Amino acid sequence: MTVDDSGSGTDAQGADSGEDPLALRLEGLILGAERRYTPFQAARSAGVSMELASRFWRAMGFADIGQAKALTEADVLALRRLAGLVEAGLLSEAMAVQVARSTGQTTARLAEWQIDSFLEGLTEPPEPGMTRTEVTYPIVELLLPELEEFLVYVWRRQLAASAGRVVQAADDEEMVDRRLAVGFADLVGFTRLTRRMEEEELGELVEAFETTAADLVAANGGRLIKTLGDEVLYAADDAGTAAEIALRLIETMAHDETMPELRVGMAFGTVTTRMGDVFGTTVNLASRLTSIAPKDAVLVDTAFAEELIRTQDAPASEAEAAEEAAAAEKEGEEPPVYRFGLQPMWQRPVRGLGVVEPWLLTRRDVG
Repeated sequence: MTVDDSGSGTDAQGADSGEDPLALRLEGLILGAERRYTPFQAARSAGVSMELASRFWRAMGFADIGQAKALTEADVLALRRLAGLVEAGLLSEAMAVQVARSTGQTTARLAEWQIDSFLEGLTEPPEPGMTRTEVTYPIVELLLPELEEFLVYVWRRQLAASAGRVVQAADDEEMVDRRLAVGFADLVGFTRLTRRMEEEELGELVEAFETTAADLVAANGGRLIKTLGDEVLYAADDAGTAAEIALRLIETMAHDETMPELRVGMAFGTVTTRMGDVFGTTVNLASRLTSIAPKDAVLVDTAFAEELIRTQDAPASEAEAAEEAAAAEKEGEEPPVYRFGLQPMWQRPVRGLGVVEPWLLTRRDVG
């Protein structure tokens, strides 16, 4: 239901606009407020210019609606809050737009997933003769407060973890340009699969891959940056954590007969972080290494290998490990225990990055 300028309710406006009545009811339920303002009225009520309001709305991913009366008190409050942060000097205008954009992009994907996958299944008519529209509204009404609380909980948890990483940074520059281990995991032959599999089967395979990868990355101390269907990008604060994730991904996928082979490429170095994503030469190198990695194998760059050696997660060579073991045995001591093995591969030119020397990462038998 919508409202006119006086605030009195009317169904005529929604009917005249040709919009679905259920869609309007759902919008009112989810937003918790009725349509009251045009964009110009909302901007004026919030005390911001129409130009700035438009920048905020577009950054959040909302379409231009002309001067239709489609905005609520919540839209005015959101504008007022963002503008207030700028006026107080807590955020620059550019940063406020970035906040709007990052929040909009993240929540848009979440909302699409919940509607397409979650609610679609729940709103299947429970009895013959019932329509989906007859069950959608009460289901959303029940779920909305619970999902809202859960979203805030997860966001606070993630914010606490991210803030902890920032305050532990060595200096201000490291907050943005940090040394991280970055890994790409890529399904081999995915393009061929798209030509052979039905859309539903392909969707299930991608969802299973993304779910498995996300769980393994999180459980082993990494951070999932993004998924790209047949590829996932993750990061970790140290090379040892990233290496463990990569090998667990390979091992887990290898035991799943429904999954194609996997290959992983990783690099270690300075990474620029923006809006939850990562950029820079280190990221590009990890991507290139993925494209040349053998099936069910992990390739790392020289900096990554050197970091594993520095932290004593891997020996400089198997010959050196054997010498250390022999010397320890002679002295009656326990030999060093290394989690990973490194084998230098052939040097080769990589487009845009010059000549690189990949290293094959393996898990050492420590039994």
